[in-house]
Amino acid sequence: MSDQFKFLHTMIRVNDLQQSVDFYTKLLGMKELRRTDVPDGKYTLVFVGYGDESNHTVLELTYNYDTNHYDQGTAFGHFALGVADIHATVETLRAAGVKISREPGPVKFGKTVIAFIEDPNGYKIELIERH
Repeated sequence: MSDQFKFLHTMIRVNDLQQSVDFYTKLLGMKELRRTDVPDGKYTLVFVGYGDESNHTVLELTYNYDTNHYDQGTAFGHFALGVADIHATVETLRAAGVKISREPGPVKFGKTVIAFIEDPNGYKIELIERH
């Protein structure tokens, strides 16, 4: 049954579209893959990711014209990104003004080294060191 499904994207609503696009592209190295502006519906969609949508899961940034703040609720956890050198990555992001909500260190009761950052909207992103 699993071969019938493919994970396509995750959508998050953002407060400031350009600030969010800049965060994911300039700071996290994703590429803007496509953008759809729907004036009649009063929203813009921007898809970002590390590769073409046909082969990679991507992130959909949704900007609604009339909304400048969202409550995230308590159900959402985080996104996770693998990085080669977590300490260098965190220092680069810190220098760019990114909020570091958990410094690099081993996961509780384990050996995997992780850190947490936040995007401009407060979404949590887990960085996992992968060698």
